[in-house]
Amino acid sequence: MTPVDTKEDLIRYFESGAKPRTQWRVGTEYEKVAVDAATGRAVPYSGPHGVETMMRELIDRHGWVPEDEEDGHLLALSRGPARVTIEPGAQIELSGEQCESIHCAHKEFSQHVAELIDVGHEHGATLLGLGMTPVSRIDEIELLPKHRYHIMYPYMARKGRLGQRMMKQTAGVQANLDYSSEADAMRKFRVAMGIVPLIYAMFANSPLADGGLNNYQSYRGNIWTDTDADRCGILEFAFSENAGFEDYTEYALDVPMYFIIRDHHYIDCTQPPGITFRRYMKDGFGKERATLEDWSDHLTTIFTEVRLKKYIESRTADSQPPALMLALPALLKGILYNDDCIDGAWDLVKRWSFKERLEINRASHRAGLEARAGRVTLKDLSNELLTIASTGLARQKALNQRGEDETIYLWRLMDQVRSGYSQAALTINNWKGRWNYDVRRLVAGTSYEAEAWS
Repeated sequence: MTPVDTKEDLIRYFESGAKPRTQWRVGTEYEKVAVDAATGRAVPYSGPHGVETMMRELIDRHGWVPEDEEDGHLLALSRGPARVTIEPGAQIELSGEQCESIHCAHKEFSQHVAELIDVGHEHGATLLGLGMTPVSRIDEIELLPKHRYHIMYPYMARKGRLGQRMMKQTAGVQANLDYSSEADAMRKFRVAMGIVPLIYAMFANSPLADGGLNNYQSYRGNIWTDTDADRCGILEFAFSENAGFEDYTEYALDVPMYFIIRDHHYIDCTQPPGITFRRYMKDGFGKERATLEDWSDHLTTIFTEVRLKKYIESRTADSQPPALMLALPALLKGILYNDDCIDGAWDLVKRWSFKERLEINRASHRAGLEARAGRVTLKDLSNELLTIASTGLARQKALNQRGEDETIYLWRLMDQVRSGYSQAALTINNWKGRWNYDVRRLVAGTSYEAEAWS
């Protein structure tokens, strides 16, 4: 445990994440909704056909190793650099290895999905390519028996109307990218934050909840706007050209703490009046004093659209069908790992005021690619962004065994955006049309097993 006494100690945490370009990698985290194949209801964590049982079968059949248990409950697995963890509503997440190319990530993800389908079959479970569980209400979904979440869950109810939905019902895709310096980190942070409305529009995939349409293309995006204003959303200071690690540190210092971990035990910090990390570092909490490990844990409880750790993490995209899961890391790698492309992406969004950014972002949740930024649709801007990303990936020349570069992971997304349809729009059309409001048809049509994806 490394004590921290000054703000400079915290800033150095971010500085220590800088890497030379030759060591830049891409990490992807894939959250997936598991449901009963017959009813579309969320698979619980516990029970003979629950997610914990499937996790134990991953150990027996596929060489995963138990990594995290609390009170006898299995909560995480590892195999090499990859981890499988469980989200609060038993959504299944793969945190992949740090890959040099998207081809590497594709191989790992494909194997993971095949293994989950294998163990799910015997339990009548399937994975859906949606960003939100479509049928079960939050009071019907078991909360994962993880101490962290049992601190967060009641706190969410005090901070916003939709935070408990976020925990139990939603699933997203996250991409993690490296930086070489403070200036490089903040440049990437600014651009990644700037394109958030375009990512919501392109990856909108949560139009169904509680058994019916919810009037949004990305209801998950709307949920984040009413979860906890202290730690969510788009950060205004990110758009200042002078922003640095100190600005992010100042922000994070004033985010209320959830907990402190000592000897694998969670100490609840959420009871009124609560405590910020700034106050904790100054006065302590009971007998505990702030450490660098506490700071690292605290940073994981910040849920802004893009967040800073020892890398840049984009958290915006709804979970996707498997054929589109690699599109987010491919998009961001193409943009953020090429100087011309990062400038081109910024040119698309740099003229918006902060008020306009928030308005456009909210519009993207409801209308997806049809939302507008002034006279321009997000469809048009997204097409330009995808062209920029494709250029960046082509220049990086990371080839698979067939000689294909990483632009192949953008092809399906590019086709959809050109046609003006997000996954949400396709799902809405099918729900009203050939699925005829039938949950069984919804499950069959959005199941991973229905996808020609590998």
